[in-house]
Amino acid sequence: MIQLSDLAIQFGGRTLFQDVNMQFLPGNCYGIIGANGAGKSTLLRIISGELDPTKGMVSMAPGERLSVLSQDHFAFDHLSVMDTVLTGHTVLWDIMQEKDALYAKPDFSDEDGIRAAELEEKFAEMEGWNAESDAAQLLSGLGIKEAFHYQMMGDLSNKQKVRVLLARALFGKPDNLLLDEPTNYLDVQHIDWLKRYLQEYENAFILISHDIPFLNSVINLIYHMENQRLDRYVGDYDKFQEVYAVKKSQLEA
Repeated sequence: MIQLSDLAIQFGGRTLFQDVNMQFLPGNCYGIIGANGAGKSTLLRIISGELDPTKGMVSMAPGERLSVLSQDHFAFDHLSVMDTVLTGHTVLWDIMQEKDALYAKPDFSDEDGIRAAELEEKFAEMEGWNAESDAAQLLSGLGIKEAFHYQMMGDLSNKQKVRVLLARALFGKPDNLLLDEPTNYLDVQHIDWLKRYLQEYENAFILISHDIPFLNSVINLIYHMENQRLDRYVGDYDKFQEVYAVKKSQLEA
């Protein structure tokens, strides 16, 4: 669950939105829509913690994990494709890194052995032994062939990088998922794969997309950004258009 409380953001003298109070709950698929420049991507950056709001706060239920589709195509150029996906689950990745560092020590001590045993237990609880096969399934589903799974990110095209970053966001089935234009650089086959994946997704995800057929296929709630507000509509984009048209005509009347 993600809770937004009295949220507001200003850039210079311009207010994008204010007095935003809402919850994003598990089992719901949320679409954020609005005109270009309304603040859709800014809202996701605030939720992810990348940007501080002018006012208000964002909170999540204790122990929940948030995953975001990274927009930085160069951030992971120093890592392999597989490691990039695995970093999407930060807790598991940190355990793996600490384990490897301990076992690589030339002066491995009794204390190191105790710590390694603790890490191995956590690793097993998180099904860490399946991590690479799970990551490989996501990569293959998104069109990254097995031959590329252990290549360096820096050697990939932008089209391939976007798919790897999408696999990274999906990895480990996070409690809360933020996707900003996830169908960019995907062909019809892999858009269909992502659609099926999200239709079966049990946790909360928030989506920004200009691909209306895709949006309609996966969301059940709309938040429309307009006039510094976010208004909630039940249903997909087509249903929103119907209700919004009636609402607009009533206001004009």
